[in-house]
Amino acid sequence: MQTQYERLTDPQWEVIKKHLPIQRKRTYNLRDIVDGIFWVLRVGNQWRNMPEYFPPWQSIYYYFRRWKTNRTLEKLNWALNRLEPKRVGKEDTPSLFCIDSQSVKTAPFVSHCKGIDGNKKINGRKRHLITDTLGLVWSVVVHAAHQADGVMAHRVIDPLQGYMHRMKKILADAAYEKVFIQWVEENLLGVDLEISSKPPTTHEFVPVKWRWVGERTFGTFNFFRRLDKDHEKTIESSEAWILWQNCQIILNRL
Repeated sequence: MQTQYERLTDPQWEVIKKHLPIQRKRTYNLRDIVDGIFWVLRVGNQWRNMPEYFPPWQSIYYYFRRWKTNRTLEKLNWALNRLEPKRVGKEDTPSLFCIDSQSVKTAPFVSHCKGIDGNKKINGRKRHLITDTLGLVWSVVVHAAHQADGVMAHRVIDPLQGYMHRMKKILADAAYEKVFIQWVEENLLGVDLEISSKPPTTHEFVPVKWRWVGERTFGTFNFFRRLDKDHEKTIESSEAWILWQNCQIILNRL
């Protein structure tokens, strides 16, 4: 795991630039824009305090927001997700997925879309992810922490419908057992939702087969200061940072 910020290498930029709009001439090089986004992700600094050797923060923030809005970021994440399985000798799309959420505190000034997770006693938001067996994030939805996992889970799956033809099974914990399992039966023909949880008598961490990979993905967020808690005023920005984090993980592996 890379523990400090490093600029994009030439091979990494060759991979990523294929999925960015580099066709026309711009005032600022898009490679420097992407480097600036990765710098904020890793260091966790405020946009207005970016070093002078990057383009103006307003320009970097413009592309950060625009690429999330016009789905450029989702397409980039999707393309990189398909490269990593090929590198390790697997099919480019997975058949087994894990769905889970992480409740995190929000920064003091954040008021939009937050609530209290009564089970974990956290006032903030939930990061709701679906990952594969390599821990790659295929879809993310951020929502208020008081909203139930089973009720919100279909929003995480919806973007994958029609694209994941190899999807056969989704692993989840007991929080998804009621509402979500019914949604899967009605909307995902041929897909099985398997409820797998640690023994109820166990109080410490116990790795559950394959689902521990999703927990490891949540753990990698600790290496990115922008993700140590939810600092974003909007849930769209929160989702964007998680996708950028996944992109950087893959680029480092490639």
